[in-house]
Amino acid sequence: MTTATQTRQPLLKTALPGPKTRAIMERDAQHLSTSYMRPYPFVPDHGEGVWLTDVDGNTMLDFFAGIAVSTTGHAHPHVVKAVQEQVTKFSHVCLTDYPQEITTSLAERLVRHVEKPGEKWRVFFGNSGAEAVEAAVKLARNHTGRSHVISTLGSFHGRTYGAITLTGSKTKYKRGFGPLLPNVTHVPYPNPFRPPLGSTPETCGQAVIDHIESLFQTVLPADEVAAIIIEPMQGEGGYIVPPADFLPGLRALCDRYGILLIFDEVQAGMGRSGKMFSFQHFGVQPDLITLAKGIASGLPISALLAKESVMTWPVGSHGSTFGGNPVAAAAAHATLDLLEGVVRHPGCGENLIDNAASVGEFIMTELRKMQAEFPFLGDVRGRGLFIGLEFVEPDGRPDGKLRDRASLAMFERGLLNLDCGEAVIRISPPLILTREEAQTGLMIMREALSSLR
Repeated sequence: MTTATQTRQPLLKTALPGPKTRAIMERDAQHLSTSYMRPYPFVPDHGEGVWLTDVDGNTMLDFFAGIAVSTTGHAHPHVVKAVQEQVTKFSHVCLTDYPQEITTSLAERLVRHVEKPGEKWRVFFGNSGAEAVEAAVKLARNHTGRSHVISTLGSFHGRTYGAITLTGSKTKYKRGFGPLLPNVTHVPYPNPFRPPLGSTPETCGQAVIDHIESLFQTVLPADEVAAIIIEPMQGEGGYIVPPADFLPGLRALCDRYGILLIFDEVQAGMGRSGKMFSFQHFGVQPDLITLAKGIASGLPISALLAKESVMTWPVGSHGSTFGGNPVAAAAAHATLDLLEGVVRHPGCGENLIDNAASVGEFIMTELRKMQAEFPFLGDVRGRGLFIGLEFVEPDGRPDGKLRDRASLAMFERGLLNLDCGEAVIRISPPLILTREEAQTGLMIMREALSSLR
């Protein structure tokens, strides 16, 4: 694995894409679903830490971690060992029917990060973020006896039917797939860089809450709303951090009307923001939490965490054949070992959560210095290793075309990245990223940005 003493650099042996990559991509185009996106011509062969090598031998620095999934990087020895050991025992029984110690103890570890005195939580395990969201909506409706759900514009909650109804980031996710889930309303997300509803960066959070209140007085009876689902830090919509008063205000609004508050932590959770869960930056407590992506460093598992007072659905009302798979649960335990500091990763301090906070602060500081040099960098925002870089036109409007050119220029120089929002590059590397590796990525980014002028 890469350590802090190494100064490894990307190694490009061929033009991108190389011949083996081109051949596989041609086969891929012939046989796989037309729905798959292929933003860059890269076919991975193997990985080590924050580095990925393609089938042609080109080694890239990974600054997107499979969309914030590879928490501990690629082929982390502690995760690999845990998976190997579990496979030799059993790889499936079905948690819906048979309890298993490995998932029981995983649930115990997860709820320790949210439980407060006198407030017990429970866990339902699934396979993906979309499944966790579907379960959250089912539970909220069942528990409250209400049908309506409020989501936000710019949100991403998944692509199954209920989840795409809640998603508010792109119309392509919904076009041609209706009818969708009934009784869903979208409200603006409070983006301080682009304040909605005629507000300011300081007042946009309260403006959204006031907007919801106006809906309750005009078109949406509050006593028919089961839940509000929101990303405490918005992912697909542009890696947006809301103002500090927004989530506490939303909590108070939900309490006032008996509405459940669901925090979607699928992308920003599991240590990425510099805390275990991103909502913990804001001093609030939800009623339900959805987790997936980074929970098991690449193996498919998700979790719905809910207060025991809320998880009241009856026996047999919800389940999953593969949810809580023991091999994925073993990977989740190993991931938590590194996040909590039970096991330390070389060069990353006491634990990966603190490392994400420290290295993320370093990257944010350096990127903000670049803003003075590159005026088309309109905003640098985020927490920990959840960072968004927004590109703008001279008049301040989002510049998606320039963002795309920048992203390609970074890729061509050996940096894997991914866009989001209208004009944002997201920076979401594995949490084992060291400051030295971060500096390498920043150097590539500076070179790419300089090529745009």
